[in-house]
Amino acid sequence: MAAKRGIGATDASESAPSAASSGKEPRTARGRRTLRAILDAAAVEFGEKGFHEGSVSGITRRAGVALGSFYTYFDSKDDVFRALVRDMSGQVRDHVAPGLRSADHQIAAERAGLFHFIEFVREHKEIYRIIDEAEFVDPESFRQHYATTADRIRTRLEDAAERGELRGGMSEVHAWAIMGMNVFLGLRYGVWDEDMAPGDVADTVADMLKRGIGA
Repeated sequence: MAAKRGIGATDASESAPSAASSGKEPRTARGRRTLRAILDAAAVEFGEKGFHEGSVSGITRRAGVALGSFYTYFDSKDDVFRALVRDMSGQVRDHVAPGLRSADHQIAAERAGLFHFIEFVREHKEIYRIIDEAEFVDPESFRQHYATTADRIRTRLEDAAERGELRGGMSEVHAWAIMGMNVFLGLRYGVWDEDMAPGDVADTVADMLKRGIGA
């Protein structure tokens, strides 16, 4: 039996490494709140200044925590940046997951995924600067971000093909093509300008996926 739509694609419950440095995972609710505050502050710090100009002191100042609290959870600026890339990737996954699950057809699911992604980007424009910098700051995190995203898309496309909602032969190439399209649509309509409603962008793409572009 084919997997339920969204499972293995953008399931918020899938296992993920802890955000904190190895051996520094928070054990209390207060610790988890502090860790969350540090990650949110790091997103703003690196989003505004970039990795090289951003600083640990800037992160803790934005988070409203002592410098020592940072080192309770992270070994270095590199570690918090690496954790932030994983965290933002997970936030996108979790943000689009409900739309994928509630769709009644895979084309509708892809539409919902793009719609919610553009909405997320408009609220978190810093994600593009952070992910782009990861290519040079931490190439493994950069590659992992895109590879895991593409793998989730491939899984859901293959499952949809088994259900008869898409034609057969769905592959990694199709997954990377859809991901690449979404990434640049998010850049154009989420970061550079907001001159088109996310729903209109998503409708256009859904129609293209459904009909193709051949005459």
